Amino acid sequence: MLWGFRFPLVLLVAMLAAGCSPLQAQKSGLDLDGRAVNPLTADSSKVVVLVFLRRDCPVSSRYAPVIQEISQRYSDRARFWLVYPDKNESPQTIRKYLTDYGYRLTALRDPEHSLVKLSRVQITPEVAVFDRGGRLIYDGRIDDWYVDLSRARPAPTTHELEDAIRAAAAGKSTAKSEVRGVGCYISDLE
Repeated sequence: MLWGFRFPLVLLVAMLAAGCSPLQAQKSGLDLDGRAVNPLTADSSKVVVLVFLRRDCPVSSRYAPVIQEISQRYSDRARFWLVYPDKNESPQTIRKYLTDYGYRLTALRDPEHSLVKLSRVQITPEVAVFDRGGRLIYDGRIDDWYVDLSRARPAPTTHELEDAIRAAAAGKSTAKSEVRGVGCYISDLE
């Protein structure tokens, strides 16, 4: 059985109603209106970047200007999605967070962690970069700005997200396909 017993029937019905096949549905999140969205099929001409955030994670919040700057710089090559994996986040609280931090990127909820599992992320903020064919080429930190939760550098010395976007846009692999970030753990991973 593709779904296992943990895939909620209501989510399956919503995804099928939105035109997702069972395999696509496993790669879907929910937009803030509750519709199933598969970010990997939304625009196949661009690299897909999933940015995993939590409202209650101070590191996620500190990265808001950086994420917005990078998304603007690479908007011609990459489609960015903000993904909220916390099962308890409501669309209303996410909308408020987007407004508070000036985000203009599309936000998805991932209450069943289908995008978390697909992307292999463990911490917020972390990112997953998929090439135009939907192949995961990088998962991990945005850069090395944070040394640990209580200590940040004045400026990052490495830029893994930007390196991964450039590599994916050029059809190449990254030097490192995974570098764990510093931040808040995504709970309830299996």
